[in-house]
Formats: sequence, C-alpha cells, structure tokens
Amino acid sequence: MLWIVVTSPSFFTGEASFLHRLIACGVDYIHLRKPGTTADDCSILLDQMPEEDYRHIIIHNFFELATKYGLHGIHLNARRSDIPTNYHGHISRSCHSLEEVEKYKPVCDYVFLSPIFDSISKQGYSSAFNDITLKNAAASGIIDKKVIALGGVTPDKIEYLKSLHFGGAAMLGCVNNLAHLPENEQTDMLIRIKKEMTDKIE
Repeated sequence: MLWIVVTSPSFFTGEASFLHRLIACGVDYIHLRKPGTTADDCSILLDQMPEEDYRHIIIHNFFELATKYGLHGIHLNARRSDIPTNYHGHISRSCHSLEEVEKYKPVCDYVFLSPIFDSISKQGYSSAFNDITLKNAAASGIIDKKVIALGGVTPDKIEYLKSLHFGGAAMLGCVNNLAHLPENEQTDMLIRIKKEMTDKIE
C-alpha cells in the first residue's frame, strides 16, 4: 500500500528537512502542493532538498518543475487538467466522485479519491462517501490499487482502507501536524505509521 503525503499549503521553517525525514522514514511519494504561491517559491524549497529526494516528489500546478528537477511526476486537478505537450512521465489526478475515478483512472498512474473521512486540515470539509458506497465501489472494482484515499486519513483508519482495496493512503493534516515535534518524536511516529501501512490485514 502506497504511503503518500501532501505538503502543508504554506511554507514553514525547516520544511525541507521535514520532507527529507518523511522520505527517509518510508513515505513513497510527497505531493508538493502550494496553492497561492509561485514556481520560484517551490524552487527555493526544492533547492534545499537532496537531489535523491526528487524522485519521490510529485508537483501540483507548476509542471515545468517536473522536468527542471527530474521530479517523479505531475498531479492534475480541475484547475490544471491538461497534460503538458510531450510529457510522458507519471500522472496522478484528484477525483471527488466515483464517476470521476472511472473516467480518469485508465489514463493515470493513480487517482486521489476524496474526502473519504472528515478532513483534518480543512474545517467543514466532510466525508462524501458512506461505508456502503465505499464497499460497493470496492466490490465492483472501482476502488482498486490505482485509487488513493485522501481526506481525514489517520493511522487508525489504514486497516479499514486496506479492507476496501485502496492502493494507498494520502495524508495531509495528521503528518504535517508532526512538524512542530522534536525530531526523535517525529521519527518514532513516522515509523509507527509506516508499520501500519505495511502490516498485512488480519
């Protein structure tokens, strides 16, 4: 099961080191999403990271940075939905309905489906899917290894997502909230989350 982290929407002191720590502790991909900023702002953050981390980074909005830095891929959404000319790398996309999943999954490496649970980072952004809907989608094959759960995902929900055959879990609030903790506490928590991601379902 893929473990994906979406960055905090705003920059913070020590972020490059924090993102590097995420990768070192087993995060598969980091989605660099900074709405309301510029490509230059994101470049400053990337310049502070080791080059070997770039293969774990997927960029939102500023697709030119994917080629410039050799990033893993690009992420599409309703505002930026066109694949750049001559781009042939990894593509992911945001989906907010099962119909969108069925439409875009065949042309993406994976898609986000959200919000699965009530959001941690966005007040009032509530789950859009009930248990029966998700179980039916899993049974019919709409939810599979190419669908990543996003929205309110915390470690205690991983086993449930595995039972629905999601291919991964994307975390924003619960992981970025660790950034203010001492490094050793961050690492301990991240290792525990990675274990949840990799343990076989009972």
